[in-house]
Amino acid sequence: MIQIDDSGSGSLVGGTCIGAMRTETGDFAYDFIPISYYSSELFLSREYLVKSSQIVFSLLKKLRLQPEERVEICQGYMFNQARLEMKEKKIAFQPVKIGDPLQSVIEETFQNYALKLGVPPQYVKYTKYPLHFHRILRWVYADYDSRAVLCKTGWKSWKKYGNLDIDVKDDVIYHNNYVCLKCGKGIQKGSKVRRLEYYSNCKNTIYLHRHCKSK
Repeated sequence: MIQIDDSGSGSLVGGTCIGAMRTETGDFAYDFIPISYYSSELFLSREYLVKSSQIVFSLLKKLRLQPEERVEICQGYMFNQARLEMKEKKIAFQPVKIGDPLQSVIEETFQNYALKLGVPPQYVKYTKYPLHFHRILRWVYADYDSRAVLCKTGWKSWKKYGNLDIDVKDDVIYHNNYVCLKCGKGIQKGSKVRRLEYYSNCKNTIYLHRHCKSK
């Protein structure tokens, strides 16, 4: 049996990982819907669903789907087009909620991808809600010009929160345990910093090293 699932479709940053696994052997193949498919024009036309379907059939080919082999595919919207095309091609499949081992493997694959994009580990792994929109937005605003291009800019939430007014002031840190969200290094107590403030769903304050410039 081959199972198919996705990860990252709900993350503001990055594309979407599409993965397939043959459960008996653990053979795993994956590919990504590029972030360009989440720009305003392509997102509105839902071209990402077409790309998802193309990836699904590419992965089935890589795993050498056998004529009588069963396919379980995630029942989410990301595979709407793929399921239609599988039906047309008379591929036997069943829409299901995918669990382990594929779920954990594909989530780890997306996490590693997010880390390579530069997202801090504490935003990806060590939190109850990894890649939470408003937490990731803080990371984006810490280096807006470099990180906005990594975002799903076609989202309504991006259109609402993706170009907010930022108040930038010089300040001094009097507490320990602050991390610069641009370079990722700690900020020493007593350091001169740059303080960024903006309002999204609440007031947000970001501290950067004075030499780490942002928007």
